[in-house]
Amino acid sequence: MQKPYEKLGDLTRRGKSEGMVLAGIDLAWNSKTNPTALAVGKLQQGGLILVGVTQDLFSVEAVLDELRRHTGLQGIAIDAPLVIKNRSGQRECERLIGKQYGSRKAACHTSNLTRYPEPDSTRLSKCLERDGFRHLGSSTERWQLECYPHPALIEIFVLNERHLYKKGSVDVRRRGQCRLGRMLRELQESPVLPLLVPKELAAPFDPNQILTLKGKALKRNEDVLDAVVCLYIAALYAIGVSNEVFGDEGNGYIYVPRRKCI
Repeated sequence: MQKPYEKLGDLTRRGKSEGMVLAGIDLAWNSKTNPTALAVGKLQQGGLILVGVTQDLFSVEAVLDELRRHTGLQGIAIDAPLVIKNRSGQRECERLIGKQYGSRKAACHTSNLTRYPEPDSTRLSKCLERDGFRHLGSSTERWQLECYPHPALIEIFVLNERHLYKKGSVDVRRRGQCRLGRMLRELQESPVLPLLVPKELAAPFDPNQILTLKGKALKRNEDVLDAVVCLYIAALYAIGVSNEVFGDEGNGYIYVPRRKCI
């Protein structure tokens, strides 16, 4: 039987991706005071299976400990600036994202060493490098990559502009999360890469559940959804869909899948 993602002829890594364990991380800007969420999945014949979600990780060390618990972990996509070399202004990758997606309201926040002199994100990335996770590595090695959910969601779901679910009133954020939860569940039928969510992990995607949340609970649910988006981005990288890398590994980059998945 043909695998769902074998319908694309340019997926050079699909054979080696079978059984691959991947992670997606929505990393807090300050992981000592704000929680990080982490999602783990596995590529199998039926698609990407969500196997676990961890919330309330409050340090780089806690994130690393959680990652190291998962035997066979090969790839990680992280929503955070992993390489920052510029003292001021934007990184070139952020400028390029703004040029490509700014008109669709999906420009980047600015990262530099003046604003973030000792960012947790770069420290995490360097620790991962020491553990063997190379930036934008090949299918034969462990890898890490920086991603940005907003442009990725635009490409994956063919949106006219950035999906709104992070800012605004409680009602606006609830409705935005409800829609994102439904969009992610619709990926179960994706002809490119199905996302399979077991019942025991389905609550963060459920509109009925989301509509009961407020305050920190609503923000924690957003973090989980973001981590799952990062996981899906990692899986698209693993199977080799068409993409664009803005910037470079030396000065900072952002990986964006350029493939409709619905």
